[in-house]
Amino acid sequence: MNLSIKAVVFDWAWTLVDLGEEDDRGPFLKMFEFLREKGVVLPDYDECYRAYREIFYQMIAESRKHHREACFELVLKFLLLKYSIDIDGKTTVEEILRVYYQDTYSLRKVFADAVPTLQTLKSNGLRLAIISNTTNPPFMKDYERELMGLDPYFEFSIYSSEVPYRKPHPSIFQLAASRLQLEEREILYVGDDPVNDVVGAQKAGMSAAWVNRDKEKLPDGIRPDYEISSLSELLEISCIQV
Repeated sequence: MNLSIKAVVFDWAWTLVDLGEEDDRGPFLKMFEFLREKGVVLPDYDECYRAYREIFYQMIAESRKHHREACFELVLKFLLLKYSIDIDGKTTVEEILRVYYQDTYSLRKVFADAVPTLQTLKSNGLRLAIISNTTNPPFMKDYERELMGLDPYFEFSIYSSEVPYRKPHPSIFQLAASRLQLEEREILYVGDDPVNDVVGAQKAGMSAAWVNRDKEKLPDGIRPDYEISSLSELLEISCIQV
């Protein structure tokens, strides 16, 4: 094997996993139903949902500017305080998050090219890891990785919800290199977002493969080291071939 690349680090959403048509109203309703079953006194659903959307999507917009991740868990705790929702002795924040995210993840699917590619890379001696921008709590992202059957392939995952900055900030990429105990130049990063994944990885000193499944046009000034339409094409990249 050419040893110029010793590890391949992947983005999660739209790179390994198809999120489908996301709609947070269903999981939010499931969360409300769970709390009612537990005997928790709740505010009007529509009012609470509007308050959630207002604060959460404002956080998300701010995160795109300053690279500090929005966190759903903080919004949930905010709503519990805002509406004086007393869950003491009936449930926990962690249980509520599990209900919300289990419903969220239920319709997601692993892309067909993911597992065969991961199996081959791993059998060829490449070390594999994940860097994911996510508003989800880390323990639920670990659950999702296991649910999707991808847990055996990765040494670790780094989530933006547990570190100071989200992609494209270099610190999250540098943290992965540190955990791998490799130089950034020895790592190939694979992701679908030209800015967060390609620019972010390259500025941190990694090479970057852009997953362009839909044949989109690159923004001006962005030049990935590799452009692929399927993860299986990673096996044709000379720096990681046997």
